[in-house]
Amino acid sequence: MQNSGSTRTFRDLIAANQRQSALLAVGFVLFSVVALLVFTLVLVALGDPGALEAMDLATLGAVALGWFTIATIYTVVGYWRGDRMVLSVGGATAALYDSQLDNVVEEMAIAAGTSVPKIYLIEDEAPNAFATGRDPSHAAIAVTTGLLNKLTRDELQGVVAHELSHIRNYDTRLMLLLAVLVGAITLLSDAVWRAQRVSRPSSSRRESGNAGFVILIVGLLLAAVAPIFAQIIQLAVSREREYLADASAVELTRNPRGLADALRKIAADPDVLDNATQATAHLYIINPSRGLFGHAGSMFSSHPSTEERIRRLESLLV
Repeated sequence: MQNSGSTRTFRDLIAANQRQSALLAVGFVLFSVVALLVFTLVLVALGDPGALEAMDLATLGAVALGWFTIATIYTVVGYWRGDRMVLSVGGATAALYDSQLDNVVEEMAIAAGTSVPKIYLIEDEAPNAFATGRDPSHAAIAVTTGLLNKLTRDELQGVVAHELSHIRNYDTRLMLLLAVLVGAITLLSDAVWRAQRVSRPSSSRRESGNAGFVILIVGLLLAAVAPIFAQIIQLAVSREREYLADASAVELTRNPRGLADALRKIAADPDVLDNATQATAHLYIINPSRGLFGHAGSMFSSHPSTEERIRRLESLLV
């Protein structure tokens, strides 16, 4: 009998990854709220040093509500149009009927208990795939011709199950929220630095008192590190969701070997995906970027190490 303390099933991995990604996401949202609030205070202090002391809770709440409204509008636009933009950037077109691909997608959709997603094809010999869509009822899976030509049926099934798991787990929606927060932090950070360069002399700033001066210093330091820190957390969430999708795929296929072999084959393929961009690289089953920030497993990568993903898959007990 095997020692249950030293082995993990796909259900163990799913539960662990759900906890880790949830903690990261909650921490990121809290960090974003604090950062946006501090940036707002700094911008007020830079614009009118005396206004900080006069600002009451109602005024601060109104300012925060304004930023929240802007972020909400941006999120809604991305939520409704994001999938079409991603498919267009990726060069994906509606796929003609392919018996093997269509059958595999239908099988995995039934196993996942979701609607059958629309299928798109990318004319590219580099094997890869991604999923997009705001929810399981409005989802799409795009695969390259290279993926269809170079993978076996079991490997293709593993890839499709992985992408369907992203859809079922609402990963696209989660990553959209995090991307909006990163964008808001970056824009406000840039606004703080621009305002600092054109603001009144430092003698005028002292009119706001010690509290205002401290907020100003903290805000400038935060403006320097917040965008980088926010992106690091966003990418950490993305890596955890990849692990979760891998484990969820095994739940659907009961065949960790199929996905493990697919990852190994995709990672080793010499062809480079022509339409790969930094903006969409995180969507693919393996990051197609060959640049510095595309190195799998690094702090600045959207994907964990392929070797570690394969190791986890091969250790699963079904």
